[in-house]
Amino acid sequence: MADTEMILLDHGSGGTLTHRLLDEVFRTHFDNPILQTLTDSAVLEGIPPGRLAFTTDSYVVNPIMFPGGNIGKLAVCGTVNDLAVSGAQPVYLSAGFILEEGLPWKTLEQIVQSMAAEARQSRVTIVTGDTKVVEKGACDQIFINTAGIGILQEQFRHISYGTEIQTGDMILVNGYIADHGMAVLGKRHELDFETEIVSDCASLHGLISRVLALPSSSSGGSPVRFMRDATRGGIATVLCELVQHKERGILLDESALPVRESVKGLCEVLGFDPLYVANEGKVVFVVARTEAEAVLHELRQDPLGQNSAIIGEVVSAHPGTVVMNTEVGGKRLIEMLSGAQLPRIC
Repeated sequence: MADTEMILLDHGSGGTLTHRLLDEVFRTHFDNPILQTLTDSAVLEGIPPGRLAFTTDSYVVNPIMFPGGNIGKLAVCGTVNDLAVSGAQPVYLSAGFILEEGLPWKTLEQIVQSMAAEARQSRVTIVTGDTKVVEKGACDQIFINTAGIGILQEQFRHISYGTEIQTGDMILVNGYIADHGMAVLGKRHELDFETEIVSDCASLHGLISRVLALPSSSSGGSPVRFMRDATRGGIATVLCELVQHKERGILLDESALPVRESVKGLCEVLGFDPLYVANEGKVVFVVARTEAEAVLHELRQDPLGQNSAIIGEVVSAHPGTVVMNTEVGGKRLIEMLSGAQLPRIC
């Protein structure tokens, strides 16, 4: 890396420049076996009575208030979800705040109240925190960092790593994609929609717990091979990461992708691809083919999974790549996002 190179907005996009930043800076200097796995939560071994999952995330969304949530709700949901998709039971959170001088007291109180309400709903406790105030212009109103600890049972340990994924496994998502990104974009630019687009920001631990409680008809364990929440970079980035440097590929079915007509229309007008737009309440599941219908049925019993769909499968063809069968009968290569489609989306 050249001494004169600057951090760009694209480095926060979740795509190739983000991966380069992770590899050349953070993975290099923070090098340890736990961090190197790059899972959504760090699994801490040797701590009885089980294993701990540990995760952290920072939130800089602009605007800080958006349809369906605000930066505080997002900070709790995002960290709870990172634990939940690792198969862990979220237990404790920390919350660190960087506040800009001049931020209205009422605005801060509204954000903190949202965090408290979401924490209660998710049955987690915010047990530690920190606050710093910086001069006007040194940050944009409020930035939040949350870290979370969860308890991970042995039978779910594989989920973060995807080590049990097999050819023929099916890929599911728990509902409409791209709502969050389009809701934030609409609010940011004060776009006028015929139908309001609302963020899908939600804590998914309850939804995930009911799926993990399903017994596997073949092994007696969990039918879930892998989970990840599709935030920055959307579901396309999750799937590209899943097959990167692997002897497997993914085949998607465009006609099966759940996208609201209002969101699809806005994406077409503005030149965005829903596959790459951020979500804050969507999980990509990989499950055994024989369990897919049972998992789909269970997801649809939950309010946060009513529009769940099977969207693709793991294949032996085109290893290392994601290919989508399009609605017009063609095939499209789905690649890692290379730039910042929507900066400061979370």
